[in-house]
Amino acid sequence: MEDLDLAEVASVTRRLAIDAGAAILAVYERADVDVRFKGDESPLTEADEAADRIISAGLRKAFPGVALVTEEQADSHVVEAAQFFIVDPLDGTKEFVQRRGDFTVNIALVEHGAPIAGIVYAPAKGRMFYTTATGEAVEETGPFAHDHTGTQKALRMRTPDPDALIVVASKSHRDQATDDYIAQFKVADARSAGSSLKFCLLAAGEADLYPRLGRTMEWDTAAGDAVLRAAGGEVVDLNTHQPLQYGKAGYDNPFFIAKHTDIALP
Repeated sequence: MEDLDLAEVASVTRRLAIDAGAAILAVYERADVDVRFKGDESPLTEADEAADRIISAGLRKAFPGVALVTEEQADSHVVEAAQFFIVDPLDGTKEFVQRRGDFTVNIALVEHGAPIAGIVYAPAKGRMFYTTATGEAVEETGPFAHDHTGTQKALRMRTPDPDALIVVASKSHRDQATDDYIAQFKVADARSAGSSLKFCLLAAGEADLYPRLGRTMEWDTAAGDAVLRAAGGEVVDLNTHQPLQYGKAGYDNPFFIAKHTDIALP
């Protein structure tokens, strides 16, 4: 396992996220987008593929000794390594196709099963969240440029009020099981958002709880998980209440709850 400089990781992944975001927006702003479907019936567009090419090439050039797992390259899904980058070049393709802005670029570094660094960039929203070399979570204010960073705001989850929680849930995958789970808490407000942006809303103090009782993959969650952990939150298995682990065979996640560490689960 390489001893990586986390400042370099943050710099490289930020630059690649900006470039991938620009490629995605170039397709998003066109009148027509060709949509295909993968074997699992999830949508795929040329924006997914363009972003994947940019990020994959950049990571392999900057960190040639580190394994890479990316959603859009099936041959990368058999990697077994204690240290690897994991990428979802366009999370929220349904939001992208439906012209909602809640799609994100996601890049994370995993070591020994835990996401230790990550970036989530929502180019249509103009929001960028990432971990720093010192282990903090920040949101950077755009415009976003290669040669300098904008103003950074430190992120920390708000202290939750157990009698007035703010819950965020998926726009595209909300179901009765999720509603039944949320009903076990005292909720003051329920919001909807797409993609990994939900983790970042928690990290930014805009929500307290995000339950996901549906199928996700490790590349869907790793970057947002890294940001949330750095902001004082956690993402835990629905049944065991243990932190999500990364690098599992098949890269499937269990159902999970993202939350402030102070929130007690039923």
